[in-house]
Amino acid sequence: MHNINNIALYSADSELDELVRKKSEQYQIELTTQPEDFAYYLAYSSDNAEPGFRCSLHKTGKHAPGALLIDFTQGKAAHRRQFGGGRKQTLARAVGIKASYNPRILDTSAGLGRDAFVLACLGCEVTLLERNPVIYELLQNGLAHARLDNDIGEIVNSRLRLIFSDAKQYLQQLDTPLAFDTIYLDPMYPVREKSAQVKKEMQFFHDIAGSDVDADQTLEMAIALKPKRVVVKRPSSAKPLANRAANANVSSKNTRYDIYT
Repeated sequence: MHNINNIALYSADSELDELVRKKSEQYQIELTTQPEDFAYYLAYSSDNAEPGFRCSLHKTGKHAPGALLIDFTQGKAAHRRQFGGGRKQTLARAVGIKASYNPRILDTSAGLGRDAFVLACLGCEVTLLERNPVIYELLQNGLAHARLDNDIGEIVNSRLRLIFSDAKQYLQQLDTPLAFDTIYLDPMYPVREKSAQVKKEMQFFHDIAGSDVDADQTLEMAIALKPKRVVVKRPSSAKPLANRAANANVSSKNTRYDIYT
């Protein structure tokens, strides 16, 4: 679930004031001119590319790390696209990609969008759900900029669709037969005791979004819809969601994909 009490929206450029005011009203998140008064703030700054602004998440305080923004054109997302192992990587095998088959995928917790982006680059059509307004804004902004990129723009335009929605609510209103072959769950990993060991983006997301305490329920709802498979991404040593044994597993060094068919 999300925690919007320790975060504010901030307009870094006056021409974006009206845009940010509307977003503040839409998400019921406070708008501030003094972002340092909050633990986190979501900053909107002018940008020449579509949609005309960049969105970045900042942590305040003396030893705060740098800002977090989502960029599919470089960094980790670009590296995974180019060197992630293609259709033979564990994620691809887990969701059911075959030599000539690309499943239609529902990603119930989009987060940074990296897994969905990899799957789209491999040929899958992916619908992403994100219920946290801050994470949704970051991801929507990252996708908007990716659509303009010469290398990945067409992939993002044609294969990735982002929806601001809670997964349970979305699953409840799905028609049958399902429009998706695979339902993918990537619930927030448990918080480690030594937070310094957690990567910056994960620490940010833990603070902003909290834990996915309803992940067990989401799994049961997904299985009840009877897609070809439901896939849950877990830390390699974690118990299965809802203590429900999987039909199969695919594992890498630190990650296990539990597969329900």
